[in-house]
Amino acid sequence: MKTASILGVSPLGFHRIAYTEWGIANSCRYDGIPVICVHGLTRNGRDFDNLADAMQAERQIFCPDMAGRGRSDWLGDPALYGYPQYVSDMAALIARTGSSSIDWIGTSMGGIIGMLMAAMPNSPIRRLVLNDVGPFLPLASIQQIRSYVSLQQEFSDIHEAERYLREIYVSFGSISDDDWKKLAVQGVRCLPNGKLALNYDPSIAHNFSIISHDIDIWPMYDNITCPTLVLRGENSDILSAGTAEQMTQRGARAQLVTFKDCGHAPSLMNIEQIKTVMDFVNA
Repeated sequence: MKTASILGVSPLGFHRIAYTEWGIANSCRYDGIPVICVHGLTRNGRDFDNLADAMQAERQIFCPDMAGRGRSDWLGDPALYGYPQYVSDMAALIARTGSSSIDWIGTSMGGIIGMLMAAMPNSPIRRLVLNDVGPFLPLASIQQIRSYVSLQQEFSDIHEAERYLREIYVSFGSISDDDWKKLAVQGVRCLPNGKLALNYDPSIAHNFSIISHDIDIWPMYDNITCPTLVLRGENSDILSAGTAEQMTQRGARAQLVTFKDCGHAPSLMNIEQIKTVMDFVNA
């Protein structure tokens, strides 16, 4: 694993997008097609450490921290935290890979970015994995996300931060104690007062505060033609069973795998989930 960065650009100028890179370039087994893994709304690219570690013997994997998260720069205008900017930044990352074709694994927000890009003409996405997200998000789910994203919790130490993460991300399902510790260590930042906070710009909540209706991007999904895998947590409150089933019948006519004992979103940290993803992207 190594860390690096690219430059994204917005109306306010350039900003740095950090990423971790795993594995070997130009693997002949998979025609040198790299994999890009994009995290959920408040998370970061290190969420994919277990998956990337398992894949790196055969694939090259890029795991970015989206703008305002992890080690990436914060944007000067909260209104810029939206999908046009995220798509632009990921186009720059795809260019960095040097490949004309990539496989995409996206959790929640990362999956929406993937859908938008896969639906575009001449998309470089060869295979698409959508982790517990679809083309329809009800307003109630958006309001639930808004309720915790806008909070600015402070923690006295890493143990307190870990306890908080275990509480708000209980729907991730079964995660080892070591992985919970990693999520905490990699998911916090130090404040000037010596305390810790979750490692994202609180301003990412801005665009959520102005949403007053369901999000429906079915027309986009219907334009996706690449092989697609949908992962769903059995108890998900973001991706309903009905929406997931429709995704198997429209657009990409995705494969659907439902994982028990978790909700939004499957962590992609345990062996069963990792194998499911690897079998699909390595097909």
